[in-house]
Amino acid sequence: MNAPQQPHPAPTFGRYIGGTIFFSRWLQAPLYLGLIIAQVVYVAHFGKELQHLVADFNHLSEADIMLIVLGLVDVVMIANLLIMVIIGGYETFVSRIRMSNHPDQPEWLSHVNPNVLKVKLAMAIIGISSVHLLKTFIEAGKVHPAGHQLAGQPIITGDTMMWQTLIHLAFIASAVALAYIDWLSQKSLTIQNATHAPAAEPAPGPAEAPAAASAPASGSAGGAPVAAPVYATAAPVATPAASSPAAPAARRPGA
Repeated sequence: MNAPQQPHPAPTFGRYIGGTIFFSRWLQAPLYLGLIIAQVVYVAHFGKELQHLVADFNHLSEADIMLIVLGLVDVVMIANLLIMVIIGGYETFVSRIRMSNHPDQPEWLSHVNPNVLKVKLAMAIIGISSVHLLKTFIEAGKVHPAGHQLAGQPIITGDTMMWQTLIHLAFIASAVALAYIDWLSQKSLTIQNATHAPAAEPAPGPAEAPAAASAPASGSAGGAPVAAPVYATAAPVATPAASSPAAPAARRPGA
């Protein structure tokens, strides 16, 4: 008789390696903390530009004010990009933030995943590229047609604007491709869930409908099925009372 086989010992070395690899995700935490410091720098830069706009608005032209405002919008959009990278990246790749019941939880954080995060980042980059492209077109109007440089303004040629436009279109194409890939993944997931979903119970047939309809009637009469026919036959008994006024009318000819 063969002796029972002993269970294999747990792979301690492999478990140690796996635990080390899983714990290595915390190496990204200092990166997100560094992005928070970068956001503080952008806040300081925003305050500096805003102070310059408020202090010198009497000496600025409309184009200069528009350029400064576009710069402020650019800083805000970059800050939004940093927030999405910090919160979404930490939630996706490091650990959960545990703020499901917080009243200020962002709406997109409830369904964040790598595909959604990539699409949102691509849309944010397109917005930033649009602001830079608009600033380039505005600054190009401040240059003489001969290409001479104005006071403190760089020379913007047609090739510069063409390449910036092509790069912006490349960003748009990348965002459309990422959105299409996310749509395909969602569609395949929906089809997979529908395939593995349990079959629904069949609806009751016509033969079962009268039994279901007669159940309340028998229950209301205390379970006696004769109660319904008794009330049906009792109704015609009261009808002769309605014909009693016609009897005196039949006696008048005899009188």
